[in-house]
Amino acid sequence: MILARWRARRASLILVDELRAEIAAAARRPALYEALKAPDRMDVRFELLTLHAGLVLRRLVSAGGLGHDLAQDLVNSLFMHFEDTLRERGMSDIAVSKRLKAMREAFYGRSAAYAVALDSKSPAELEAAVARNVYGARQGRAPMAGSLAVYVCAIDAALAAVPLDTFLAGRFRYPEGPIS
Repeated sequence: MILARWRARRASLILVDELRAEIAAAARRPALYEALKAPDRMDVRFELLTLHAGLVLRRLVSAGGLGHDLAQDLVNSLFMHFEDTLRERGMSDIAVSKRLKAMREAFYGRSAAYAVALDSKSPAELEAAVARNVYGARQGRAPMAGSLAVYVCAIDAALAAVPLDTFLAGRFRYPEGPIS
């Protein structure tokens, strides 16, 4: 019984790690930085990871049941990775704790803003959120924000069509989106 639980938990951790790797690879796609002109900085990498992870979490939570459990495991894995990265950069325990708190607030705030914009089907609202968060535009306008918003809508639609079983079986591949 204990061995069976251990194997199931180990399989779940492997699945979550694979899912996190897919999200990270999608957030690092060269076209995001080249064609869509996302600045190649640490803060923007966090923003793009948050954006891509938030879209997957949105899909998993909407599936309910095991999707919700997988979403929670994914969030835990993401933040353990963030913590490891901060510690590798030589930050103290107190600094890591403060930085993680700020990252957590940013992660959930951004994910909520993107979800509201996607649910309202408001391209202008999504474009403003992307411009503010990814491009750092104070007035909510950035030249490539509209193109990134189109990409986000396409990814969200593609993820909505992915069955929960695909995630649970470890066959998930992050969809490609239009980049112009």
